[in-house]
Amino acid sequence: MKRKIRMGMVGGGRGAFIGAVHRMAAALDGRIELVGGAFSSDPQRSRESGADFFLPAERCYGTYADMMKAEAALPLGERMDFVSIVIPNHIHFPAAKCALENGFHVMSDKPATYNLSEAKELGALVAKTGLLYGLTHNYTGYPLVKEARDLVRAGRLGKIRKVVVEYPQGWLSTRLEESGQKQAAWRTDPARSGAAGCIGDIGTHAENLAEYITGLRIKELAADLTAFVDGRLLDDDGNILLRFEGGAKGVLHASQISVGEENNLIIRVYGELGGLEWRQQEPNTLIVKWNDRPTEIHRTGLSYLGANAAAHTRIPAGHPEGYLEAFANIYRSFADHIAAVLDGRTPEPTALDYPKIEDGIRGMAFVEAAVESSQQNARWTALSA
Repeated sequence: MKRKIRMGMVGGGRGAFIGAVHRMAAALDGRIELVGGAFSSDPQRSRESGADFFLPAERCYGTYADMMKAEAALPLGERMDFVSIVIPNHIHFPAAKCALENGFHVMSDKPATYNLSEAKELGALVAKTGLLYGLTHNYTGYPLVKEARDLVRAGRLGKIRKVVVEYPQGWLSTRLEESGQKQAAWRTDPARSGAAGCIGDIGTHAENLAEYITGLRIKELAADLTAFVDGRLLDDDGNILLRFEGGAKGVLHASQISVGEENNLIIRVYGELGGLEWRQQEPNTLIVKWNDRPTEIHRTGLSYLGANAAAHTRIPAGHPEGYLEAFANIYRSFADHIAAVLDGRTPEPTALDYPKIEDGIRGMAFVEAAVESSQQNARWTALSA
């Protein structure tokens, strides 16, 4: 490619949290440029947000439908190549569907859709159009998550027996949604968030990380979901037992009422020969454990790491890489895949290493199974994907 990949955005205007993260991540490697967007459902606010990003007024649209139609009408040398969807869950599907139907690749914030039915329909549309779809399960972008995955896939730990993944936060330990806090308001609203709160918001990250590292699919689960805060309509805490294909067992807990916790995502994987542990709040360290020799500490940026970890590391050892860099790895792979498609060449393996619509369908199947199980007093429930 002799030019940057062009991105449009749905949502992410003034006051939005995750939209700014997406823009920073997309821009980090200099391969993607923001060329337009429908940044708000309020046309004036969309134009004002676009001005903040130094975009021409004619590329700042009042609705995502207007954007898709107008961009599709532009010459190939000017129109956007893909759209980044960074709005509440209930609009993910219609926005992605509109983009695909107008010929644009899609990168979406997670979860993929409002419910499993939409996710499956979206999967069918992705297959029909042949366009690319990415999902920002950004924790899979960390170099040492890649290393953990490769250790497991190479059989270094032996057959996997147990997976423990936890994701506690404390920011919703009070009824913050009543204060006018925008992020809390939509995440606790069933009309915008979907059937689950905490489990849909961060539990899907834990589920995706467990399946990504181990290569195992969750077969069935037994879930106990709770809304601890009085008056809250969706769960703010979940405790789930997991059964994986192949016989491994697991425990997943996600919470947004764990007072004092920030973003403490942790995964432990245990096989017949060894175990590993990775913590998102200390992402440059991977601990590998053995019964017959000392525990190993693997660090980002050092020469003994595998090729995948090295390919997703930007700076020398001892210079911490974190959330934005991991997020950017997802966008870089996606941009490289689009570039290969536009050039008519086979993409490099690293260009294919980003979450796709299949991961989105798995996430929604996990959410719906967890909600159904909890409603049936933690009855074992199969994932329907």
